[in-house]
Amino acid sequence: MPTGRNLFASDPRTLPTPTAFELGKRAADEVLRRYLQDHGDWPKSLVFDLWGSASLRSGGEEVAQVLALIGARPVQDATTGRITGIDILPPAKLGRPRVDVTLRISGLFRDMFPALIALLDAAMRAIAARDEAPGDNLLAEETRRTGTMPPRIFGSAPGTYGSGIEEKLADGTWSEREELGRLYLDATSHAFSGAEGTAAAVPGRFAEQLAGADLLVHTGDDPGRDLLDGSADVAFIGGFTAAIAALGGKADVIALDTTDPERPKARSISEAVTRVVRARAVNPRFIAGQMRHGPRGAAELIETVDRLIGFAETTHAIPQTLIDAVYDAYLGDDTVRDFLIAENPQAPAIWVNASAQHLTAASAPAPQCGGCRTGNAHPRSRETAA
Repeated sequence: MPTGRNLFASDPRTLPTPTAFELGKRAADEVLRRYLQDHGDWPKSLVFDLWGSASLRSGGEEVAQVLALIGARPVQDATTGRITGIDILPPAKLGRPRVDVTLRISGLFRDMFPALIALLDAAMRAIAARDEAPGDNLLAEETRRTGTMPPRIFGSAPGTYGSGIEEKLADGTWSEREELGRLYLDATSHAFSGAEGTAAAVPGRFAEQLAGADLLVHTGDDPGRDLLDGSADVAFIGGFTAAIAALGGKADVIALDTTDPERPKARSISEAVTRVVRARAVNPRFIAGQMRHGPRGAAELIETVDRLIGFAETTHAIPQTLIDAVYDAYLGDDTVRDFLIAENPQAPAIWVNASAQHLTAASAPAPQCGGCRTGNAHPRSRETAA
């Protein structure tokens, strides 16, 4: 086709592709393996972050993960490759109960993939209609109990984007993470269903699902970025954990690494962030590379601090050793500190000292730091002042 005529990266009607489904099933099995290893039982219900950009890159691998978890697989036309239906696998073939999956879709996914919303909704409706043994199909049990299928695909209102907490995270105008959790729940105000992915306001329904969730699955498929790149990961993961805290619940958070789709790896949020900090954030080669890029490199270092503190404040799962390591690498090293000062000539002391205080506040216990928002570490105010 002539250049400029083919304006589509993929045909949503063909997603997930056969390869994406096989890889997605492998990733779903890794999530189940990790939860079974940690808890000795299968997860009963979970929340899955579903993003449009990832679905584009992977050919629908994340959608395939959801289908595999609920015990379904797509049926494709051999000629066109388009999805023509859904096969529902019996629990006997799955070898486990179905997982009751609730989706939190991004605004981009909502806008780009109404066909995939329709596919997932159809699969869930088919599962809700099945008569299976007690404990094997929680969605069907709830449907019979209430007389109607409960919503399972949630997102923000049409025309809005993000998790709902980005602005508060950026400006710091909040005191307790439960406040962020309520914003996250309020932003996830609509359910999506039907052949067109139609939105309907359902205030409070997403909170009901979160209250009983065993875990959140957040997938990272892009080898060119990690959890401390950009604000979206901390906003969605942090929003979820803050919402669980606001609801008085407890749930695992799994960062599912599919950057090597042949070998997916499910990690806790603490393990995932630790890996990023040790491998990249405090790596002397990374720091030296950023220093060659002047103000842009300095901004990258400060943004890394912001993301790390965002995870510490919202998840309460970041070890003190990571805070110390970043402090020592960025502000405890005279060369790096001088670089940061030199690259902000308008207000160098304010910028760097604010970063130091940011790290100190996140790591100091609340009684010692005047209402700091996370705990389990020691303040370093004397080192900061020096």
